[in-house]
Amino acid sequence: MKAIIVSKKDQAGLNIKECLLRLFDFKETEEEFEGEKVYGINTEGENIKLYTTEKEPIHCENIDEKINADFIVFATKHQSKSGIASLSVHIQGNWSKAEFGGSDRKLCIADADYLRECLFRIKELENNNSYEIIQECTHHGPYLAKTPCMFIEIGSSEKQWPDKEAGEIIAKTIMSIIPKKPKHYKTVFGIGGLHHCSNFTKLMEKSDLAFGHVCPKYMLEHLDKEMILQAMERNVHKCEEVVLDWKGLGPFKQKISKMLDELKIKYKKTKEY
Repeated sequence: MKAIIVSKKDQAGLNIKECLLRLFDFKETEEEFEGEKVYGINTEGENIKLYTTEKEPIHCENIDEKINADFIVFATKHQSKSGIASLSVHIQGNWSKAEFGGSDRKLCIADADYLRECLFRIKELENNNSYEIIQECTHHGPYLAKTPCMFIEIGSSEKQWPDKEAGEIIAKTIMSIIPKKPKHYKTVFGIGGLHHCSNFTKLMEKSDLAFGHVCPKYMLEHLDKEMILQAMERNVHKCEEVVLDWKGLGPFKQKISKMLDELKIKYKKTKEY
């Protein structure tokens, strides 16, 4: 079973929920979750359930202890000061202190194949160029110890969150990708660069790479051997190597390459692909 989770406190999540129920043949089940109806659909031979929580999505710590699923998608808002219209995907986790949900220095389990497939499906569906389509770095909570998961988001302000066009794109993306076993790519761990991983996305467009975890430049001071190993290990598929956004490593170039050499982890710079 795959689970989609939205929050009563999240305007974009409720928008996506409405679109899912309107566009697809979800039915009420006999289940309730936190006092809310649970909806279900069987498609592509996969059981999909739609849950509504009272909590903010970033604070749904270990919700996989209550929802027994093989994969969990949090459909939510994205918020930023820029207010740029965006549709985004990413994995949760904290490279340092957990300031926005999750646990200190804990990363969730990434399925890089699903992330990549959702990212490029959004690109296919969003043909009005109204939104920037991005994969973000690993950030915020919640922390789920055992179940692979991801966030798929509408951003970045109150103007975009209720947008039905965006809600339909995200709903269609979820239902066209999540029920199926995704195509398998080469799972990698990205280090460096911007929060929205623009250089890594460009690289995916011309390769068979799929980025699970990404540690951005602004978190490199916290990246040590322990966190590197966790980012390599917390993946559904074996993480085959590290990709370095070399210019985006700033003053940490030698520190990062030295740690990777000592750990005997294979790595390449983006320009080497």
